Amino acid sequence: MPDPLRFLLAALLLAFAAPAAMARSAPAPATGMVSAADSRAAAAGTEMLRAGGSATDAALATMFALTVVEPQSSGIGGGGFLVHGTANGQVAVFDGRETAPAAATPDWWLVNGQPMPFGEAHPGGKSVGVPGAVALAAAAHRRFGRLPWARLFAPAIRLAQAGFRVTPRLYRALDTSRETGALSPAARRLFYTAAGEPVAVGTRVRNPALAAFFTRLARQGPAAFYTGPNRAALVAAVAQAPHNPAPLTAADVTGYAAIAREPVCGTYRQWRLCGMGPPSSGATTVFAVLKQLERFDLTALGPNSPTAWHLIAESMRLAYADRDRYLGDPAFVTVPVQGLTDPAYLAARSALIDPGKTISLVTAGIPPGAQTLSRAAAPTAEEHGTSHFVAVDRRGEVVSYTNTIEGAFGSGLMVNGYYLNNELTDFDFVPERQGRPAANAVAGGKRPRSSMAPTLVYGADGALRLAVGAAGGSTIPAQVAKAIIGVLDWHLSAQAAIALPVLFAPGDTLYVERGSALEPMIPALQALGHAAVQPRVMPLKANAVERIAGQLAGAADPRSEGVALVP
Repeated sequence: MPDPLRFLLAALLLAFAAPAAMARSAPAPATGMVSAADSRAAAAGTEMLRAGGSATDAALATMFALTVVEPQSSGIGGGGFLVHGTANGQVAVFDGRETAPAAATPDWWLVNGQPMPFGEAHPGGKSVGVPGAVALAAAAHRRFGRLPWARLFAPAIRLAQAGFRVTPRLYRALDTSRETGALSPAARRLFYTAAGEPVAVGTRVRNPALAAFFTRLARQGPAAFYTGPNRAALVAAVAQAPHNPAPLTAADVTGYAAIAREPVCGTYRQWRLCGMGPPSSGATTVFAVLKQLERFDLTALGPNSPTAWHLIAESMRLAYADRDRYLGDPAFVTVPVQGLTDPAYLAARSALIDPGKTISLVTAGIPPGAQTLSRAAAPTAEEHGTSHFVAVDRRGEVVSYTNTIEGAFGSGLMVNGYYLNNELTDFDFVPERQGRPAANAVAGGKRPRSSMAPTLVYGADGALRLAVGAAGGSTIPAQVAKAIIGVLDWHLSAQAAIALPVLFAPGDTLYVERGSALEPMIPALQALGHAAVQPRVMPLKANAVERIAGQLAGAADPRSEGVALVP
């Protein structure tokens, strides 16, 4: 298809998709709402809200249901970050990021001194980290849950037992990611025909192994995941993988713990933002992009201005340079979070931004508290295995939660009906540069750096304004920052802000969403000095809930199958 026709088709699809998503997310009384990437998972969350459950209960039920209906992106075989806010703005965060086996060393991804190609690295056992999703769920439920633990599994068990229909998005993933989707015999039996083709759209898939395991997990609690038969099956799947077997041990699995961390909070104009700190780069990167733009009148420029997008790109280049240099697991490296979010430091970084031209060479800054660390090589393949969801309950509590198994179908290994992650490919493949260690080098027990950015935004009155997050690998901070600018600076609804095109500038090349309104701006961006501007199809998928005048309005990315539902 010629490019002009392809762009026209993409524009028409967005035009028809966005109104449908907006209709599903019309403002509703503040009795609760769930926004997720799949309607069946969102319905699992609203079921908890109708039963009197908390936002945490709803978010966890959504995650368990996503394990069933969105196996390519999320589930209990991976991990994630959960940000919880109370009605009066108290924020707590939980780290359920996966950990490397104790046997992992900095040369984990080196073969004969050279980094393993990503396509070789991600399938099989070597990429699997100890899953943290269940431990995170247990920790969050103990603190903020209202319903019994077992109740949270009921929708997921029903979906796995009775079956669920294959959607177009799942079919595309099964078709384009056969190497991982069909790696395990159990997965091939579930999702592929005898001829090796993905089952057709609309096919009802039943997953009795997952239903049985969820039933055991509901009855026995989180120990059923980290001990006993599931632990043995997990260790065996990794150690005996048909590709890249790895030395994961029972002690690695049993020793996993979710961590309640301190949120990273700061102010942007009159709003207060809170998110997830290290090992996530989400909060520091999103905050840096925004804070460095604070001195510019983005409202006056508006979303149709090439200058506005140029400013966003320049701020992003600066923020991502710091992200790549300093972010890692705080148990292994000193991450200068306070320095990276220090208003004076970010004002100095902002001073490098010129509305009329680009910064010729962007390098990491030296924030207060910084150590000398290298900017090392990381895999460049895009991630398609993450899901974000938001839940708000009638008491005003809110959860912004990003869950992931990393690539489409993760490592491709399946245990008890769920896929295991390939999160260890989020470590830098080269452990040092010019004799300096990388902040995100592999180490035993270490959590890889993440881009996930579940975020809460509060108004000057202390009330929730927006809960937002995204999927899409390293584009996540770009998506979240853009959505926040859309709501706060351009006065768009959360739905319209999420539907805005995405500009991604992690370095000297500026990527714009192919077929979007940004593509015609390429000549203007080049005139401002962006020599390398490329249209690109990116894995974009965001979800949000906003509060406007006491009412809730949900938002789901029109590029996805997401919805926002009320109880």
